[in-house]
Amino acid sequence: MMMDGIQAALRLCGIDEAGRGPLAGPLVVAGVILSDITIEGLADSKKLTAKKREELYRQITDGSLYHIVIISHDQIDTDGLSHCLNGALVAIKETLGGAHYLFDGNTSFGVDGIETMVKADTTIPAVSAASILAKVMRDGIMDDYAQNYPLYGFDRHKGYGTKAHLEAIMQHGRCAIHRKSFKIKGVDKPTLF
Repeated sequence: MMMDGIQAALRLCGIDEAGRGPLAGPLVVAGVILSDITIEGLADSKKLTAKKREELYRQITDGSLYHIVIISHDQIDTDGLSHCLNGALVAIKETLGGAHYLFDGNTSFGVDGIETMVKADTTIPAVSAASILAKVMRDGIMDDYAQNYPLYGFDRHKGYGTKAHLEAIMQHGRCAIHRKSFKIKGVDKPTLF
C-alpha cells in the first residue's frame, strides 16, 4: 500500500463487505478505524471460527470507530450490486471522515479517495476488523431469517448457492428474501433475445 506523507498522517479506515455473492439476504459493508488498543487475533473473517468472530466483534465495536451499512435484497434487485456498493462506500467516507480509506478488492466502485488492495483482509488489521464486523452482522441477519423461512437452511449456508440451498429453491421456489435479479442455473429459464 503506497501512502504519501499526508496520507500517512491520517487514520486508516479499513473497509470490507460480506454478502456480495449470495442468492438471498442483504449485502453488508463495514468501515473500521482501529483505536490505539491492540486487538489480538484479527484475520480474514472467513478464516476464523464463529465463536472467535463474535469475541473479536465485541472488542472491535467497544474500542474502535466504525460504520456498518446494510443493503437489502430489494435494494440490490432495484439498483444493482455496483450501485449499492458505491453508495455504501460513500456513506462510510461521510461517516468516518478524515481517514485514509482502504477497501478489500480490486475496485472502488467509482468512489474517489478509496484505495483498493486484493486480500487486504488477510494482511491489514483495520480491513480484517471490517471483514469481521460485516460477516458477523450479516450472519446474524441470516440466522434471524432462518427462523422465518425454515425450509431454506439460511442459518447453515447464509444464502450462498450451496447444493442444499439450490435444492430447497427447486423444491419450494424463492422466498421473500431471495434476490430476484440473480439468475440461478437450472432454476431460471434462459432469456431469449
